[in-house]
Amino acid sequence: MSWFKKIFNKQEKETLNQGLEKSSQGFFDKVSKAVVGKSKVDEDVLDDLEEILIRSDVGAATTVKIIERIEKRVARDKYVGTEELDTILREEITGLLLENPHASTQNIDVSKKPYVIMVVGVNGVGKTTTIGKLAHQFKSEGKKVVLGAADTFRAAAVEQLVIWSERVGVPIVKQGMGSDPASVAFDTVQSGVAQGADVIIIDTAGRLHNKVNLMNELTKIKKVMQKVIPDAPHEILLVLDGSTGQNAFEQARQFTAATEVSALAVTKLDGTAKGGVVIGISDQFQIPVKYIGVGEKMNDLQLFNGAEFVDSFFRRS
Repeated sequence: MSWFKKIFNKQEKETLNQGLEKSSQGFFDKVSKAVVGKSKVDEDVLDDLEEILIRSDVGAATTVKIIERIEKRVARDKYVGTEELDTILREEITGLLLENPHASTQNIDVSKKPYVIMVVGVNGVGKTTTIGKLAHQFKSEGKKVVLGAADTFRAAAVEQLVIWSERVGVPIVKQGMGSDPASVAFDTVQSGVAQGADVIIIDTAGRLHNKVNLMNELTKIKKVMQKVIPDAPHEILLVLDGSTGQNAFEQARQFTAATEVSALAVTKLDGTAKGGVVIGISDQFQIPVKYIGVGEKMNDLQLFNGAEFVDSFFRRS
């Protein structure tokens, strides 16, 4: 099943609508002001729209693509009324997202057992919370989950993950402060195999030190895991804070340069008007946005569905 065809249930859709409400409202307020007193989409309207998209954290490169697509529509149809702008924007952004590679709507590849997820991202982006919510969702599906606390440079990171493991009711592998993260990762994978785990989720250091050090640390963690499971990790999930807007782009640049990120989780979208960042990051990095965080509850970490996201983003409240 493709990401586009995933059917949201009513509760998921309501949560997504609520989570993107600030982004949606802020966007439409700006668009309404831009087209007031104008009947057709012309160069001035497109210039204003370009500025609105950039200010909504869609990003310059993606904004240019969207504007070019609309310009082609205007040139083809000769006359496009401003009342059609919402529909055209929705269609063109959905079209752009559909052109990008996206994760399957399945959480994991069930042929890999245990399925190993290595989670990366800076401190404060919601990395530990994301791991906890994922563990809850996997356990709710009847899967056996083991967590690994390999962010050994920050005592709070280990403590938070222990709290989540107790809350969700899944085992955790940890060592003392300052332990070698690769050693924790090795123990976690070994323990997961011994316990017959379906999913192993390993937290890693939330530090943006220089690129070479970061690359070396993550490479070492991967190599020791591969001593136990040759093709581990099966997924490298980068967690980004959507409320930071352009900072999320910069973090994505640094981590994708340091390791082979295979999926993204964009968190904290419910408290911000910067939801457009998901559109830009999805387009610019050509890495699947797999999860989005649209609330604080356990089930408010959703599998990303591009069509549903755009539908909620363009929903007038």
